Amino acid sequence: MSHGIIQPVRARSDPQIGPVALMVMLPEVLKRMVRKAGATEFPFSDTPLYRLYLTEGRSGLPIALAGPFFGAPHAVMGLEKLVALGAGYIWVLGWCGSLQRDFHIGDLFVPTQALSEEGTSTHYPIPGKIIASDPSLNRILTEAITRSDHEFKAGEIWTTDAIYRETPEKVIRFQERGILGVDMEMSALMTVAAYRSAALSALLVVSDELSELKWKPGFSSPRLNEKTQLAGDLLLELSQTLTDLHPRNRQAS
Repeated sequence: MSHGIIQPVRARSDPQIGPVALMVMLPEVLKRMVRKAGATEFPFSDTPLYRLYLTEGRSGLPIALAGPFFGAPHAVMGLEKLVALGAGYIWVLGWCGSLQRDFHIGDLFVPTQALSEEGTSTHYPIPGKIIASDPSLNRILTEAITRSDHEFKAGEIWTTDAIYRETPEKVIRFQERGILGVDMEMSALMTVAAYRSAALSALLVVSDELSELKWKPGFSSPRLNEKTQLAGDLLLELSQTLTDLHPRNRQAS
């Protein structure tokens, strides 16, 4: 395997984090989760690309919260750093667009596979592997959502770099294929997690709809806000559960 000249490393001034990390795409959502978790910000060598916070888990190991992120290259830089700092289990929280007519603003989505139309993941070869999130973490997540008595969908997502090139032709083609949503990060995050031997799963909330071939934004929707808060609280609790189950740092290969 050929290595890049610049490698993600833990700098001398960087904190050693625990095995579990949360990547939060959205700035206001990250602020709320930091307050909820009582997390403390830590300066580190990638500042000011995004922020890193640590809170103590029930097992005594820290849980990391990092973000915000926008687009595949930025999110992958964050994921690489978190793995270099010691994270082996990563939860992702963000928003996505909906492609299907029965998938609405505020609905919960667990992406299990991804179709890549972004340019970052091609630099991380994972021969013979499907671009997918971690099945074990997905099972933990979907079981937790079911216990909370909330509905969700699980399935494939389309990841694109070009938000203004989500054309009607593409939406129709991907609708017919059964793809549920569209975002700008997930295929790259899934690929890099597999490349770095980390486990990654995501909980996304539908923020806008494309299924009628017209853009229906829902960014001011009370339901979107409510379900995003629910998703954040759920992932914080699952982070605690994972540190209890896996008390040792899982180092990436």
